[in-house]
Amino acid sequence: MSRPRRSVLFLPGDEARKMARAAESAADCVAIDLEDGVAIERKADARRCVAETLPGLDFGGRERVIRVNGVASGWMPDDVQATLAARPDGYILAKVECADDVRAVDAALTAAGPAAVAVQLWATIETAAGVMNLREITQASPRLTALLFGAEDYAASVGALRSEAGTEVLWARSAVVAAAAACGLDAIDQVRFDLNDLVALADECRFGRQLGYVGKMAIHPRQLEVINAAFTPDAAELARARRIIEAAAEQRAAGRGVFALDGRMIDGPVIRAAERALSRAVARRA
Repeated sequence: MSRPRRSVLFLPGDEARKMARAAESAADCVAIDLEDGVAIERKADARRCVAETLPGLDFGGRERVIRVNGVASGWMPDDVQATLAARPDGYILAKVECADDVRAVDAALTAAGPAAVAVQLWATIETAAGVMNLREITQASPRLTALLFGAEDYAASVGALRSEAGTEVLWARSAVVAAAAACGLDAIDQVRFDLNDLVALADECRFGRQLGYVGKMAIHPRQLEVINAAFTPDAAELARARRIIEAAAEQRAAGRGVFALDGRMIDGPVIRAAERALSRAVARRA
């Protein structure tokens, strides 16, 4: 069973102290950034910092992923070559616009041989081209296990004006979820940059989960508790899921398919949603 990805905490790759703190944080996944979080003149320093710091930290069960620069930047090969020996669980690809962007990183990992056999890829969809090419992107590599939606860059790429409601990016946000679900990938929701309004963060998390996202990107540890809670099935949800599964088993034994429970019709999609909720709860405890 895969590990939970409720919260993905991003931190700059040139700050070793933040890496150490993240290793003890509440994040399910720690994303060490070599892209936007690092100034151009600090790229080489950040690679060295990751290569030297990451192996010495105990992250417990947290996933350790490194966000590399986009293929078009020309820095991606150096990012991978310099950090692969640190044995990250995966790499996050920035600004993925086509299948070839994924294949380029896959090829770099394959060329590295046995050291990279288990390394996964996550693709960030944050441009109009990326959204329009989702089908090809999701099928570009068997290493791909997650899609992330970057709302700010996407809005900039289409000339959208950002709003608190976020309706201007809703179509793309939904498209990323659909593409991920179609290929069995995890969908990780957009960053919220307001660090102070945790109530609004909780609302945004709940809506993201309603859309189908399994987790959310974070840029500060104070966001983690809210994000983790929002993407964790609560006691009432789990209790109902168990009742649905138990009732479905009884109905199948009696030769029936669709049935009613507490005045609501229960069919295949509802049963699968209940199974998914229980599966996530088990993964979180593992």
